[in-house]
Amino acid sequence: MSDFDLIDALDCSPEIRHPPSRTEQDVEREVKLSEDLNLMVTCNTITMKSVANLVLAVNKLSKSLSLCSRDLSDEELCGAIMDCVVEETIFQEGWSNSSGTRKSVFQRCRSVHKFTVSDEYQKDFILKTGEMKLQAITLQGGNGDRKVNFEMCHYRPPSSSSICSLTVLLSVSENLHISCSMENGKVSLKLEQYSHESLTEINQEDGLDRFLFIKNIPPGGSLVSFESVKFRGWFISTSSSSVDYSVEMCQAATASRVTYFVFQKCN
Repeated sequence: MSDFDLIDALDCSPEIRHPPSRTEQDVEREVKLSEDLNLMVTCNTITMKSVANLVLAVNKLSKSLSLCSRDLSDEELCGAIMDCVVEETIFQEGWSNSSGTRKSVFQRCRSVHKFTVSDEYQKDFILKTGEMKLQAITLQGGNGDRKVNFEMCHYRPPSSSSICSLTVLLSVSENLHISCSMENGKVSLKLEQYSHESLTEINQEDGLDRFLFIKNIPPGGSLVSFESVKFRGWFISTSSSSVDYSVEMCQAATASRVTYFVFQKCN
């Protein structure tokens, strides 16, 4: 264990991998991952598990940055780093007391984020006046306060689930959330009133997974898509037309529909 060097496991150049020898008193070593990003390794006593986690996170981050075709802003770079290094908490699956069978339960985490959403045509999500309905329009100067400030709660899927990405609840207010339903063979999006406290755990058998969405971010990218958990393959979308304000569910690659959005955290 004493001969293990973290740099030997990192994907970096030979010059960096084998730097000039230094004295035993050195406690830090700088590893250059790219032109604008360095990693500082502190040689304190650590466990093999923490070393392995750090190696995986650094290599994942390095590969993600290499796929990005443009310079990232500080906020985007911070988000990419957090996606690589934040350790997920594993929850045990619940059991039904009456039957002893395993429940397929999504459990809410502590993390909550507030944000606004706009599409690539700079159309912002707003609430239609007098109705509980979302629209996407291009706001003129001075109307920025009409943007919907969404609240996003993270949920951990059951271990039996095939979902690998973050699962989220999207709320317009404390008890008003985006949900999906199937109508005439098509998935529709609506805003539904439901007690926030009653959604601490979401059981698929109760149909409450209609409130959940899979948050997807392409490697090295900054755009976000939201796929329905209950109706896989259906995404929140806006129209590419400037005169169509609809916010609807659509299937992937549907013509004239936009499914990737700019995700802007609120201050």
